[in-house]
Amino acid sequence: MTIETGSKAPDFKLPASNGEEVALTDFKGKNVVLYFYPKDMTPGCTTQACDFRDRHEDFKKQNTVILGVSPDPLARHDKFIEKHGLPFILLADEEHKVAELYDVWKLKKNFGKEYMGIERSTFIIDGEGNIAKEYRKVKVKDHVEEALKFIEENLS
Repeated sequence: MTIETGSKAPDFKLPASNGEEVALTDFKGKNVVLYFYPKDMTPGCTTQACDFRDRHEDFKKQNTVILGVSPDPLARHDKFIEKHGLPFILLADEEHKVAELYDVWKLKKNFGKEYMGIERSTFIIDGEGNIAKEYRKVKVKDHVEEALKFIEENLS
């Protein structure tokens, strides 16, 4: 399946940090920021999560829900949420099925080693369930501001 702006966002169901199974369709009528990140407790992922935390109320005012997705298990998500006071849901995609669905499970290279992992990406999904904007190979600095600005200008 090809993910592109204007297309229907692929639906999924994953275990969530709120103790439930969460599906994308649970948020019909709301905008969704679906962000994929490599790993809890790492510097870049912590900065990104805290940036979303710090602007959470601004997203909420725009009728927008934030969902973070990584391959980490729920127990690790719980520690991450507790340590950094994250007010949004994190989803456990341990088998990276949703990451593959959104084409963000990629071959990566680090210090000469190759491995499969999440390519930091964000999808903004409108209240009808369509992809309004996609950001791939995200750089953490200013990303949350850019996503919020897009929503304010295009989906309010």
